Amino acid sequence: MLRSVQDDDLPVMRRWRNHPRVRAASFTTHEISEYEHARWWEATRADTRKRVLIYDHEETAAGVVTYSGLSPESGTWSFYLDLDGLEQSGTLLRAWIGLEQEAIEYAFGPLGLTTLRGEVLACNEPVRRLHRRFGFVEVGAYLRDVDGVPRDVVTIRLRKEHT
Repeated sequence: MLRSVQDDDLPVMRRWRNHPRVRAASFTTHEISEYEHARWWEATRADTRKRVLIYDHEETAAGVVTYSGLSPESGTWSFYLDLDGLEQSGTLLRAWIGLEQEAIEYAFGPLGLTTLRGEVLACNEPVRRLHRRFGFVEVGAYLRDVDGVPRDVVTIRLRKEHT
């Protein structure tokens, strides 16, 4: 289930986002300070083209889904999970699949999008495979600076009529 972020979710969101494996798969790899996270949240809440939601898996907060660049037709999404908690409970794969399914349903349902876009580091083959499993098509690639290092990025797209 996807739900609105509550203020008491913020510390755990930051902890999940600062996990070394999450940072390694992200476009910003430094550890995010409490101050930086608070500034991000303040700007995010004021941005009408952005939506951040908590993914609850088996009634426990387990991940974050972000939609950005929202327009009446399309938007871009990203996510991260509570890797330590989900691995400890043995539910990481189920939660990961559930998050992707919920994120797609939310994009084409409550958000009313017709096209959902995303970007993934080209070397992140597990995420690329999962996206393809859900019908995303890789539509482009480009080189992006990630904290001073050029990285290959793959762009993906899913259209509502293909779900």
